[in-house]
Amino acid sequence: MSAFALSGVALVTGAANGIGRASALALAAAGAEVALLDREETALAEAAEAVRAAGRRALAIAVDCTDGAAVEAAVARAEAELGPVETLFNNVGQSARDKAGPFLESEEATWRFVLEVSLLTTLRTSRLVAPGMAARGRGRIVNMSTESAFYGDSGLADYAAAKMGVVGFTRSLARELAPQGVTVNAVAPGAIRTRAHDRLPRAVIDRIRESVPLGFVAEPEDVANVVVFLASPAARYVTGQTLLIDGGRWMI
Repeated sequence: MSAFALSGVALVTGAANGIGRASALALAAAGAEVALLDREETALAEAAEAVRAAGRRALAIAVDCTDGAAVEAAVARAEAELGPVETLFNNVGQSARDKAGPFLESEEATWRFVLEVSLLTTLRTSRLVAPGMAARGRGRIVNMSTESAFYGDSGLADYAAAKMGVVGFTRSLARELAPQGVTVNAVAPGAIRTRAHDRLPRAVIDRIRESVPLGFVAEPEDVANVVVFLASPAARYVTGQTLLIDGGRWMI
């Protein structure tokens, strides 16, 4: 059996598009059954169908991951219909987007939104899934951070704060769960070709590409491949780490 082969159930939040969708498909290709959570119902259904086309079971659950009660019900449904979650990819999150800007002009309501969707969703879903993993003595949690947490991009103070919070949470939870055989890691993508990236002006995209030592903007699949690695037996001795996927723009 390949060291990258998976079994059991993977749960992916924000799975309808971009990195979440690519990761759901990659996890399925590696052998996992997949529960897909997102609030975009049409795209979510299409992603689930793509997982089934790969020969794996899929369950699409339309849910707003900032709604604690709804997420709790979604996780319970996923485990009832597919089985215990062996892999959790906390992918959901976003910056302030059109409300992003200089911190001195920002508003607390925006900070709270960004912290909720980009940090608290990760804590929330982990809290629901981790006890079962610990009881079974195995499991993989992969959290979504960002290169911006390390680089500190201007105009993204709230997002950088939330995603550096994900890094701290990842390290702390990794120490707590290591004795139970559960690993917890994070991925921190840089420039990835997603819908948000494609909406940027051409001049901005060119500037981003020129700042990447490898000279190109990655595809969602480049992140998905790392998620599969961290979820696989090949990464059994890796925990508490944050892996930057940014073409060398930020080096630790």
